[in-house]
Amino acid sequence: MSSSVRGVILCGGKGKRLRPLTYYFQKTMIPVGSLQKPLLEYVVRLLRYHNVRDIVMLVDYKAEQIINYFGDGSRFNVRVRYIKDDPKYAGNAGALFNAYLKGALEGARTVLIYYGDILSNIDLTELLRMHEERKAAATLALSPNYAVSVGVARVVNGRVVDLVEKPPLGKPVAIGVLALDYSKIPLIEGILREKGSADIMGDLIPHLIRRGEEVCAFLTDAFWYDVGSTEKYEKLDNRLVDEILSYLLED
Repeated sequence: MSSSVRGVILCGGKGKRLRPLTYYFQKTMIPVGSLQKPLLEYVVRLLRYHNVRDIVMLVDYKAEQIINYFGDGSRFNVRVRYIKDDPKYAGNAGALFNAYLKGALEGARTVLIYYGDILSNIDLTELLRMHEERKAAATLALSPNYAVSVGVARVVNGRVVDLVEKPPLGKPVAIGVLALDYSKIPLIEGILREKGSADIMGDLIPHLIRRGEEVCAFLTDAFWYDVGSTEKYEKLDNRLVDEILSYLLED
């Protein structure tokens, strides 16, 4: 992959939905798989597998755990830099804008943003290829296979005539991975000025859409798992992690 791509991993959150685990761990450092490696290691290795080797980690809460483990990234054959969140720039888009102001993204044409609590084997090479071919402002990784977590009823005249447990939603959902044109990052400043904080998926992407920018959909059937809550973490099958993601550990 071109050196004009910069990987950005969001790993500064307090992980409140993962408490009490996150009283002791940074949420991206919780152990997964039979080898009990940190979740974030699988993210770093996925980026490296797709030749995204220049990585910026946006850190804050328990940042020392991440920095002490990954260092400069050399033992993973990547370059890692760390940007500490600034309270003046609230929200994950604010953290991205802060990294932009500090020059950590300079020289990039495309920023590959990865939410640090997502496990996946998504084909990042194909996502980036689509993004560059379409000359998009942003390209979102979307899964068409998301199932709702509750039973869904069909009601006629007050009677339940059908009940389906955890059916497919039937609409593509964002999975926490996207490519963003570097030149669009300054737009975050206006959102921050207006709202006081800025979220990538909640504010920046809708803003790009309203401006008529090209926001592309990369539909993928890849495995993905949001480890963002204690319930989801407890349900994560370590054997499944080994089966699907073990190729990332092959040096």
